[in-house]
Amino acid sequence: MGTDVTATPLAAESAGAALPVDTPGGSRELLKLALPLILANSFTTIQFTVDRVFLSWYHPDAMGASMPAAMVFWFVFAFVQGTAGYVSTFVAQYTGANRPHRVGPAVWHGIHLALAAGILFWLLWPLAPAVFELAGHEPHMQALESTYFRTLCAAAMPMGIVAAVTGFFSGRGDSWTVLLVNAVGTIFHIGLDYLVIFGRGGFPEMGIAGAGWAATVGAWASALLAVALFARKRYCAEFDSLNWRPERELSGRLLKFGGPAGLQWALDAISFTLFTLFVGRLGPAEQTATSLTFTLNLFGFLPMMGMGQAIAILVGQRLGENRPDLAERSTILGMRWAAAYAAIVGACYVVFPHALMTPFEPDPGTEQAVGWPAVAAIVPTLLLCVATYSLADTFNVTYSFALRGAGDTRFVSLLTFALAWPCMVIPTFLVVYFGGSVYLAWGFATFYIAVMAGCFWWRFNTGKWKAMRVIEPEVV
Repeated sequence: MGTDVTATPLAAESAGAALPVDTPGGSRELLKLALPLILANSFTTIQFTVDRVFLSWYHPDAMGASMPAAMVFWFVFAFVQGTAGYVSTFVAQYTGANRPHRVGPAVWHGIHLALAAGILFWLLWPLAPAVFELAGHEPHMQALESTYFRTLCAAAMPMGIVAAVTGFFSGRGDSWTVLLVNAVGTIFHIGLDYLVIFGRGGFPEMGIAGAGWAATVGAWASALLAVALFARKRYCAEFDSLNWRPERELSGRLLKFGGPAGLQWALDAISFTLFTLFVGRLGPAEQTATSLTFTLNLFGFLPMMGMGQAIAILVGQRLGENRPDLAERSTILGMRWAAAYAAIVGACYVVFPHALMTPFEPDPGTEQAVGWPAVAAIVPTLLLCVATYSLADTFNVTYSFALRGAGDTRFVSLLTFALAWPCMVIPTFLVVYFGGSVYLAWGFATFYIAVMAGCFWWRFNTGKWKAMRVIEPEVV
């Protein structure tokens, strides 16, 4: 686990409040790092939202099918994304410990994983129809889901590369470069999206497949830019950024600490994937309403992820410096900023549900608009659940990322495994099996997120994470 580090305990109530904003551990340091990451995650929100809006215009069933397919893809890919992206914690702790020569090799181990996983994802191509047949959705929905999933498989390799290489920049505190990489990918994605979905500008009309291929092109644009920036000369000498040779010991530590982090994402992904697939059995309207609600939820969740990433980086850097007191202060402040944001977005979900749905509404009188009233009647109530659990998610995001930044990833993954099935997955299956309502299923999802929030808060306040390190002790 590393060398024991002791620090004077800080009361959670006073850790952030008494700290001037311009000192280490204060709001200025946190927001300087977090704002570009929040914007970078907002670009991801924009990509998902534009996809869903265009697909809802194309046909509501295409939008309804996109969410289960994307969640099945994410369930498989989450381990790769979480493990490859965990190099940011290694980079942060090496940076805090003033050992820059170890940064480049750590990043390359994330790239190795991304390359291997990208090749394996092509093997999933023929399995797609069988996977979505198990979900029990209507046959035409299964075909749409399989098509979208297959196109996303082509995006796995570049997405993994982006996760690893942006960890180099974010782990050192250069979050503006992360924003640039995400912005370029978003421009390529959105620029191509409309053309290939609807067949404009000489492109073929590809429907839901076009949305997947546009995402793949955007991912490759981000990956190529990230690698080009990482390979610049000024990084070679300082960070040994061209040292691609595998190290068994470093690879083992990445899997030891990053593996559980990736597993946690995978467990969370499979839980919500099963939730979405089960709810889809209630009918196309329930499936499309759930897909639309999760899309709107991204506006509240992904920006908070940017704050969580900033917290993980600061925790890693401060523990590398042996300053857990500053790590704690940054976490408490981050939780407060995230809670304020969640309260604002949650209020919008409650007060303006129909206005939020308007961009997704098909043109009146068209074939696509026939099923819209049933969808529009369900979404406002589901958004009440989102507004409720968004506040709980501030604890989940801030405290779980703080634990990840320290290396307490095993607890994070075990907690997700222990709570998801009894609190959400099994109850949702029973609701669907006995013919219950979509609202009851979403109630169990809200309960699961709230219980998890309390557990992460408890674990953080035990203080065990303060003695953890993911990097090897320096040999003098």
